[in-house]
Amino acid sequence: MIKKFEIGRFDLDIQLRDEALDERNSPARRMVANASIGIEPFDAYYSTRELREAVEGVHEGRIGAKKRLARILGTECDDYQRCLYYQLAGRGVIQMLEVLTWLEALLGKRTVISADLFRAKEWPAVMVNPYVAAQPDGPLVSADPDFEEGPSWYLDPDLGGVIEE
Repeated sequence: MIKKFEIGRFDLDIQLRDEALDERNSPARRMVANASIGIEPFDAYYSTRELREAVEGVHEGRIGAKKRLARILGTECDDYQRCLYYQLAGRGVIQMLEVLTWLEALLGKRTVISADLFRAKEWPAVMVNPYVAAQPDGPLVSADPDFEEGPSWYLDPDLGGVIEE
């Protein structure tokens, strides 16, 4: 006889919580995992993907990439993308891209699980959005697409750069 056990609603943030607490993860990975807890799955995934694509474009020197990144950081919506960006800013563009790629993969799986649950009409555990407002809280970054990349874009040790003091 097969027994069924009531396990309650699935917590879509469970893997993010695990990654945020895993001491084997870098501090940068732990920070972005924590920052993503409570963010609606599709919004978190597509926001992270958009930010990663923009940073990658600037790094690769693609036309319009700086304008795109400036627009993302200057948009008057919640601060999730800015939060991710500033947690990683200054750590080197290679580490920034590695962490965003890692987070994007993690959030992609979370999005698939969310979609599967909704298709099966199995509602996940209630998520509490960490943002209390849909607009930024405080000043925005300059949306000037002619911003100058700082040393973390070209002195990144993973690119062979040497930081001299």
